[in-house]
Amino acid sequence: MKLYGNDFSPYVRHCRIALAECEIPYEFIKVDHAQSARQSPTARMPFLEDGELRLNDSASILRHIRNQVGQPFMPDIEDYELFLLTNTGMDTSINLFLLEKDGLGPENVPYLARQAARVESVLTELDTRCGMLQDPIQPPFTDGLLRVGCYLRWALFRERLSIDAHAHLQRLLQVMEEWPLLAETDPRRVA
Repeated sequence: MKLYGNDFSPYVRHCRIALAECEIPYEFIKVDHAQSARQSPTARMPFLEDGELRLNDSASILRHIRNQVGQPFMPDIEDYELFLLTNTGMDTSINLFLLEKDGLGPENVPYLARQAARVESVLTELDTRCGMLQDPIQPPFTDGLLRVGCYLRWALFRERLSIDAHAHLQRLLQVMEEWPLLAETDPRRVA
């Protein structure tokens, strides 16, 4: 099995954590944005090769990983909703990040201001949903929670948002970052 990506992508990180959690041996092949644009029809990472099988989205990769060890992928609708909400926030945050590198930001493009507001709305909803979780929050984490943790760490690392007003997200991230599989893939370790 070969996973293509980089150390900073929250999508790649989630797949790496799932592979480690399921104890599936794999080769991690580092690619940059230009390489992923040439090698993946989606022009993004991660993508995975497993023999003849080629997957180009982190969700299908995660499903494949979980299926390899007989684990269901997203059997709970609430966790699936958490996963999808996080994807919305993460996709939007990454797009804003990349557009700002090109000189476009919420301050000068009304559409991007609406997208920035979307990120805040998603964070508020994620905080509410995480507040409804049973304590103590501990491993093993669901894929919905792993997605939240990967997103938050990336967004904080890239200085894309603040979770100061979101106590439940702060607590979740604190607990998750003590887990070795998350600590080993922390983008701050390679920066």
